[in-house]
Amino acid sequence: MVAATDVTVLIKGETGTGKEVLASAIQKDSNRANKPFVTLNCAALPEGLVESEIFGHKKGAFTGAFADKQGLFQAADGGTLFLDEINSLPLTIQSKLLRFLESGECLQVGSTKPYHVNVRVIAATNSDLTKLIETGEFRRDLYFRLNVVPLELPALHERCEDIEVLAKHFFVHFAQAHGLESPTFSRHALRSLRSYKWPGNVRELRNLCERLSILLAGRVIEPENLPHEFALQKDISTTVIEFKLPEAGVQLDELEANIIHQALARTNGNRSKSARLLGISRDTLLYRIQKHGLATH
Repeated sequence: MVAATDVTVLIKGETGTGKEVLASAIQKDSNRANKPFVTLNCAALPEGLVESEIFGHKKGAFTGAFADKQGLFQAADGGTLFLDEINSLPLTIQSKLLRFLESGECLQVGSTKPYHVNVRVIAATNSDLTKLIETGEFRRDLYFRLNVVPLELPALHERCEDIEVLAKHFFVHFAQAHGLESPTFSRHALRSLRSYKWPGNVRELRNLCERLSILLAGRVIEPENLPHEFALQKDISTTVIEFKLPEAGVQLDELEANIIHQALARTNGNRSKSARLLGISRDTLLYRIQKHGLATH
């Protein structure tokens, strides 16, 4: 639904969760699919170069400007401009970006004549912009212009049911890229992966899969084949909780509904975290929420 429109999108998520991948998918599913998809990491450029990079400059606008330079907005005309780490954009540039979002106008450095482009903006942040607004580091009016459709990518440890699917995808990809036989994870190795915190998120998993694809091609990967940090994780799936059945018995459906309700309450309704607490997949949890009529809780 979002991709089919030209609405501005703000993607939120930790580093490595796949924000640029999602932005690219939105572009490919839109009516701009055959137009440019231009990306900029706002934190990767010195502050003095950001304005020229985004909006372009005129010859002689500053020392070293020996010719006119096209900006990223011009390069993305008709397509999509993805601004990653928008939280790093200087305040002076934030005001010019706001002007574009409100009027479609851009102004090159050293020029007094604005130009118009047809560009969809998708922004991404790994920081809480509302906190940056409170400290004066991000414009409130720009935030509301960008936050038309917010999309949040959960951290990998909050969606551990996806780890096996992602790993298989990466193994196939790297087997083809390197001309090697794809390895597989044993059940115990997968348990270690699911209990790991994944500070680098999907990017960290991808890098691990590439390393294992090369070093252990065609083999079944066991826990001892994983890096040492995985062995240090406490595997919550091995914890045994003894439940003593009362003499009068229990209503199993009521007990299950109560436990699910407690998990949802503990995680403030976060279904991925609740599924992890219960040791089931998110899809299984969603089925049981509907089964017990807990969908509105």
